[in-house]
Amino acid sequence: MSHKDQAARAEILARLAASREELKRVLDPEEPAADGGAMPGQPSSGAFPRSRTMQMLMSGRGLGTLGAAAAGLLLARPAWALRVLRLLPANAVARMLVARAIAALRTK
Repeated sequence: MSHKDQAARAEILARLAASREELKRVLDPEEPAADGGAMPGQPSSGAFPRSRTMQMLMSGRGLGTLGAAAAGLLLARPAWALRVLRLLPANAVARMLVARAIAALRTK
């Protein structure tokens, strides 16, 4: 591998690392630790939901996006949307909705 190829590869890897850090910063914002023992950006052991994906979906932006996609799917193809709805784990979805409602009531 020539020096020119190595320099181009190093530049590409540097840009890739920078874009990964930007995505990490946007998709996984650091939250102040409530218990003081948890690392920033890491969910506490008792936090619900524990999955980062579900935390993003439960945020205001995530719920809006998910609701718009579900409404669009329901309007475009209602039969297919109902079939997909049957695949969802109803127990987990209901638990998340109840947890969100309780959290909203506590803040008011």
